[in-house]
Amino acid sequence: MSQVLPESISPALFAERSDAIADAARELAAAGWTPATSSNFSMRVDGEHAAITISGRDKGKLGRDDIMLIDMQGKAVGTSARPSAETDLHTQVYRRFPEINVVLHTHSRTQSVASRLFAREGVVKLEGWELQKAIAGQTTHDAELSIPVFPNTQHMPELVAQVEAWLDSGRPLHAYLINGHGIYTWGRDMAETRRHLEALEFLLACELDLRSLSA
Repeated sequence: MSQVLPESISPALFAERSDAIADAARELAAAGWTPATSSNFSMRVDGEHAAITISGRDKGKLGRDDIMLIDMQGKAVGTSARPSAETDLHTQVYRRFPEINVVLHTHSRTQSVASRLFAREGVVKLEGWELQKAIAGQTTHDAELSIPVFPNTQHMPELVAQVEAWLDSGRPLHAYLINGHGIYTWGRDMAETRRHLEALEFLLACELDLRSLSA
């Protein structure tokens, strides 16, 4: 892939972001969270650009050539490669949260099943779990951590609008599920975002177990 960078972005910086995305993607693929080339990952490069996985690539085999540059409107910059169809969900997070630098989206079995199970309620309400404190800003297990479940659609502006409506309502948003799909979460850096993703995977699995055991 030929990637031409704007003069404002150094090749070293873009390579650093690309390597971080590829490393995380390979590890998440090894965990079984990115089946059949699904999932997408991105990192902010500067105030106007982000690095993101190219559509359709095997996440277990990513390298620098599998990462491309986009602007904050989700358009390719300096390449003919095609970003994920869900790119607008990444750029939405970067535009709404200037402090956020990483967005991870995966399709683990736990995430996918939870998204279907809680779709009718429209939200997963996590409360009483010590691991809630792994999410930035959560300081006690006594607080309620709500993870909305949005209906799936192939029309991205509709999904973006649903997320936007939640944010505009003033409710906190640390992650969300898409029905029959997977999870989106984010953080200030890769380590924090990975922590959020792993904590939410664990918490969703616990909620599924509780539902199963009480059935």
